[in-house]
Amino acid sequence: MWVYKLIRGSVLGLMFAGLLAGSANAQSPDSSSQQQDIKKDKQDIREDKKDLSKDRADRNADQKDINTDNRDLKNDRKDIHQDNKDINKDKHDMHQDNKDIQSDKTDLSKDRADRNADQRDINHDKLDLKQDDQKYGANSSEAKADRRDLSKDRADRNADQRDINHDKADLSKDRTDRNADQKEINSDKKDLTADGKDRHNDVKDLKSDRKDRNQDVRDLRSDQKDLKQDRQDRNKDQKDINKDKKDLKADRKDLRKDRAAAAAPRKH
Repeated sequence: MWVYKLIRGSVLGLMFAGLLAGSANAQSPDSSSQQQDIKKDKQDIREDKKDLSKDRADRNADQKDINTDNRDLKNDRKDIHQDNKDINKDKHDMHQDNKDIQSDKTDLSKDRADRNADQRDINHDKLDLKQDDQKYGANSSEAKADRRDLSKDRADRNADQRDINHDKADLSKDRTDRNADQKEINSDKKDLTADGKDRHNDVKDLKSDRKDRNQDVRDLRSDQKDLKQDRQDRNKDQKDINKDKKDLKADRKDLRKDRAAAAAPRKH
């Protein structure tokens, strides 16, 4: 009888040992694999966060570039508008200068004609005076009238010469003003060309920066999606681990019960 009990106890012990080993072997590989999955998920999450931070920094830098380009473009438009205003004003000034030059030329031509006419009158008065001196005498009323005419014609001629000199000065000044206005026009056209080139470059930069910003936004959304998926994977793995731990705890409880039952003395 005791031999039978010994054999039966040995068999039950082997069965419990096998159950315990099987439970341990069944739980350990899965638990280790799940721990590795969670470790990998956490590593992926850290990488995603780093990518996300970098993409946000890139997007913000691109946005700053876009804002700068917009300001530059606005300033270029203002510069171009001002250049066109300056050119139009200079053209108006030059047109006025040309009108003044033409007017001064007309005045100069008229004053020269008047001076020449006065000079002819003077020459004629000199001839009349000479003839009247010879015919009537130097103190005759005719000679005196001739001297008065001669004096008046000389005064007219001198006045005409002063007008000529004044017209020449005005003409010279108007030509100087016109040349200065032409230089300003040339300078303004050069500025306009440079501003147009700057605006063209700023438009290209703005287009490029917007393209970079949009690509960074797409990268950011993709990284956010990856981060969300990795968090979901980690949470799922954690749930699996929690479930396996719960199952392991239940199995160990069942094992303890089975051991207790096996160890209890049987009634015959």
